[in-house]
Parts: sequence; C-alpha cells; structure tokens
Amino acid sequence: VCIHRLRSCSSIRFIKSKYVCVFDKSALKFSHQQRLFRTSAVSCGQIVQFKLSDIGEGITEVTVKEWYIKEGDSVSQFDSICEVQSDKASVTITSRYDGIIRKLHYNLDEIAYVGKPLVDIEIDASKGVAPEEDVVETPPMSHEEHTHQEIKGHKTLATPAVRRLAMENNIKLSEVVGTGKDNRILKEDILNYLAKQTGAILPPSPKAEIVPPLPKSETVPAAPKDKARKIPVPVSRPIAFSGKDKTEPITGFHKAMVKTMSAALKIPHFGYCDEIDLTQLVQLREELKPLAQTRGVNLSFMPFFIKAASLGLLQYPILNASLDESCQNVTYKASHNIGVAMDTEQGLIVPNVKNVQVCSVFEIASELNRLQSLGSAGQLGTNDLTGGTFTLSNIGTIGGTYAKPVILPPEVAIGALGKIQVLPRFNRKGEVFKAQIMNVSWSADHRIIDGATMARFSNLWKSYLENPASMLLDLK
Repeated sequence: VCIHRLRSCSSIRFIKSKYVCVFDKSALKFSHQQRLFRTSAVSCGQIVQFKLSDIGEGITEVTVKEWYIKEGDSVSQFDSICEVQSDKASVTITSRYDGIIRKLHYNLDEIAYVGKPLVDIEIDASKGVAPEEDVVETPPMSHEEHTHQEIKGHKTLATPAVRRLAMENNIKLSEVVGTGKDNRILKEDILNYLAKQTGAILPPSPKAEIVPPLPKSETVPAAPKDKARKIPVPVSRPIAFSGKDKTEPITGFHKAMVKTMSAALKIPHFGYCDEIDLTQLVQLREELKPLAQTRGVNLSFMPFFIKAASLGLLQYPILNASLDESCQNVTYKASHNIGVAMDTEQGLIVPNVKNVQVCSVFEIASELNRLQSLGSAGQLGTNDLTGGTFTLSNIGTIGGTYAKPVILPPEVAIGALGKIQVLPRFNRKGEVFKAQIMNVSWSADHRIIDGATMARFSNLWKSYLENPASMLLDLK
C-alpha cells in the first residue's frame, strides 16, 4: 500500500514519509466498504441519543421554543440544552452527559415528541455510559435524582443548580431539610448542611427577613397618586398585508385552552353578579403598601381577594370541590389552591397559590409576585399551573366591569373581578358619598351548586372585603 500521509486507528501508526510501502495482514482483512485509512483524524467518541421522555401530566408532545446550544458546542451535566413549551408549562431541558453536541433533531417551533431523540451527544467512550433510558425530567437529572424524587416515602424538590452543588460536595439530598416552599431544598440549605458537617461559619442568608413596622416618623411616604384620569393610548402598529391566507397550528397554551374550554362546554354554568364597596379596603391597602415594600413585596388588592375567598371556602367547601366524569362522586379538596388568571404574551395562563388556607395576606402577596414574574418571563413550571381548586380572574386590570367567566375543569366555581370605580352611593343617613365600587361575576357548576349557595358565599366574601378588619376574627 502506497500512502503519502497516513493516520490510522489500526495497527499501522502515524507515518510521515514521502512514499512508504507497508504490508500488514490485519489491513487485508478489511473490505473495500470499510475505510481503514483516512486523511483526517478519526473521532473515538460514542454518540448517545438524548431522548425526550415523559414530562408528566400526560404530555406527549412539546414545542421547541429556544436552543441554548448549537452543533459542535461542548456541554456538561446540568447545562441547559433547550427550552420547550407544552400545553401546560414551559420547561428547560438540561444535559445528562459531558460531551459535544453533534446533532439537533428539531428546529425552532417544531414539535418534539416524547420518546424521540432530542439531540445527539458525543461522549468519551473511555468513561463508559450505560444505555440511555427514557428519563427526561423537568429539568432532567440522573435517573436517581428527579426534580420530584421519591426518597424513603417523601418527595425532594430542588433546582438543577442546587443539585449540582450537592453533588459537588457529595451531599445526599435525602439528608437535607428543605426550608423553601413545599419543603424545596434551597442553596442556603445545602450551605447550612455543609457548615454543620465541617464546622464552618457561613455568612447570614440573603433571604428576606420580616421587618418590624417603622415608627410613624420614619414611615416610608406613599407615592403621590396621579389623580388625572388615564386615557388608553392606541398603539400604532404597522399593518402587513400580504393578500394571502395564513394557516398556523394551535400550540402551547392556546392548545391547552382549546382542550379546557371544550371540556368546560359540558358544564351547565350558573351566573351570579354583585358589587362590592371597597372603600375601607382601599384605605387599609394604602397603609400597608409601604410596609410591604420595605419587605420587598408589592401589595395589590388580589391577596385580600384571595384570602377572603379562602375564608369563604371554609364555610362553603362545595365550591372547593370537583365532580368526577360520571357525575357520581364529589371530592372536597382539603387545600385551597386558588388560581389567578394572567394575560401573557404566550396566552392565558392560570397559575395558583398553593394552600391559601394556611397563608397570611403577606405570604400570598409574596407568592403572587413570584408567579407574576415567572409568568411574564414564560418560565412557570408545571407545579405552578396544575392542582388548582378555585379561580379568580381579574379582568379589571384591562378595564372590564362585568364578565361571564368559564369554569376550568375539574373546578366547580370561578369569579371574575371588574375594575374599581369611584361612584356615588348613599350611606345609612341618605347622604351621598364617594365610594370605591368593584363588580364581581361568579360562575358555578349548576350540577352540584345551587344559586342560594353561590349567593351566600358571595355575601360572605363581600362582607370580608367591605369590612377587612372582620377577617382578623377568622384568620389562622
């Protein structure tokens, strides 16, 4: 065999000479279909197909919204690969391997299917990797460490960054006590656990602390209100007219809306409307808003609406229930997971505040701030968007007064809150005064909820808001 420059992974090593004649029995064993000699280096890596597996909640397909890597990039374990959008949540997929991305199986906005390869990763064959199982979590971890991981009868919740910190320090998550929401393990929990093991002294946690009320002389002054009426300004957008019809697939949250509203069509809706005088609540919020800001929380009216609804649900649990498909059994939910409808660029989403029955108004406000921030960024997780038991939709933020809200199955009731208006009303003495009026529109499943029950619940909810001090008697 005559070769000019030779590189081979066989018995013939690198040889550089003008002309070399080599005869090797092992080389003769290869047929012409197998190229033993190449003019470029041969990669000895192993190609592993990283598959998209069951994300949960019955999801079978997702839309690829963003790639964080491209072909040829090097990735490590827990590095973000892409962001996908299901009909329920936005999920970031992270790598299980250290290696080089060799192929992306999908383009942006294409549909990726569960069980199909997402990317091809070239890994070091010398390290040895077990065949990939159908395990892709949200976000993906090793087979032993799911985001919602069953360990000795309980679930461990942690972000990829926290899990990586634990792995680098050889800490088992099952031995760490989480202090976050739903016992989620935070970075501070890992550091505190590590300090106990090593005796190190850690700096104080940056977690927000409860700040005592400031003296009146030091109270943060409220921002001056602009009393001028705000007039909506139309946004001028260039109109592109192509003269051709355009067809687009229904994906993401819009697809979820199609499914949910189709199911809601089977429910006989019962409507009930009323108006609420929020004059006292408006004054109370103005007093508490500066204090909440010193704690880093924006206090709106919604936390009061949510807490008042929870107090009402304790008296009328049928509104916090669900009906099975055969309409034979009613399940009364122990937790008050109250959803809040949000209008985002991705469409209508309804995250919910978990366990409102044991939360304070301030805790509800803090959780709402978190959900609104994630919702605006399109980063709400499946846990935030599922498990709701009752819903409030604030159409007043856009400008509506009345609405006919549609129930979100398997829930049985929903309320739509209108905008707060300054209107003239009469007091008990017959005198006209300026009142802060808000209208509410309720919808209930008339198969298990009658009009009288809905009206009584609304009246109780109304009394809590019109006399917010009365909520102190029932707060726990």
